[in-house]
Amino acid sequence: MKPVFQRTLKNRISCTGIGLHTGVAVSLTLHPAPVDSGIVFQRSDVPAGISRIPARWDRVRASTLCTTIGNDFGTQVMTIEHLMAALAGCGIDNAVVEVNGPEVPVMDGSAAPFVLLLECAGIATQDAPRRFLRVLKTVEVVDGDRSMRLSPSDEFRVDFEIDFASAAIARQTRTFRGAELSFKEDIARARTFGFAEEVSMLRANGFARGGTLENAVVVDGNTVLNPGGLRFEDEFVRHKLLDVIGDLYLAGPALANVTCVRSGHTLSHRVLRALFADKSAWCMDSLEDEAEAVAVPRPRKAAAAAAAR
Repeated sequence: MKPVFQRTLKNRISCTGIGLHTGVAVSLTLHPAPVDSGIVFQRSDVPAGISRIPARWDRVRASTLCTTIGNDFGTQVMTIEHLMAALAGCGIDNAVVEVNGPEVPVMDGSAAPFVLLLECAGIATQDAPRRFLRVLKTVEVVDGDRSMRLSPSDEFRVDFEIDFASAAIARQTRTFRGAELSFKEDIARARTFGFAEEVSMLRANGFARGGTLENAVVVDGNTVLNPGGLRFEDEFVRHKLLDVIGDLYLAGPALANVTCVRSGHTLSHRVLRALFADKSAWCMDSLEDEAEAVAVPRPRKAAAAAAAR
């Protein structure tokens, strides 16, 4: 029986790119970090005393079109969800994300380049048990025809349904069950997407200024404009799964059934706030072996409730 330990990177590794929304060139470096430190973003372009932002659900400052976290000094980093999804998908518990600007680079619009970075850096097992957020009772948020629900489970599973008027997307459903290989193969390469008729409005409001056909799928009416087409027939719902995996990782590794209907970043953060507002709805738990981490149901005594990292 192999214990489930925390993990970090073996080596530091860097990349460069542009921000999807700011259009600003940015460099990003991933660093190893000690046990129990979690994922921490650090802005290298601001004074050291105000540069660090823990990647936690209670540090979310905005959720329009992307997830933005910030600290009490006003320092912020936006569009963190694709990188957070890669960290979740690769099982990284502790890392410092150094970035020299206000936004994580978009790369190709998916999590795949970040997965490659993590694999190139190498993954190191640490001498401390991994702790999981266990959902103990159902919590749901609803906003019109959009909803998101967290329910008890011995695994991490996400069921997602989307429905768009465009025939290029229409109604799509897909399920993800937490395993590193399935994330890499089925989810990581799915790109962010948008609609051609919204580009001018978005840019006027400070969004999508770095967006191109090289880092986003663009739909015009019922047509996908990207010359290479889609990477998957249902790439749109796969990317929505990617986003929610990244957003929920702001609460750390989780054991929950997640049911999403037409939801986005805002509902992801609302459901986490609702969960943590009810202390009887969750606890922190340690799993005994690697098999449990991929959802072999097994009775155990839950660890005492503690603050989420």
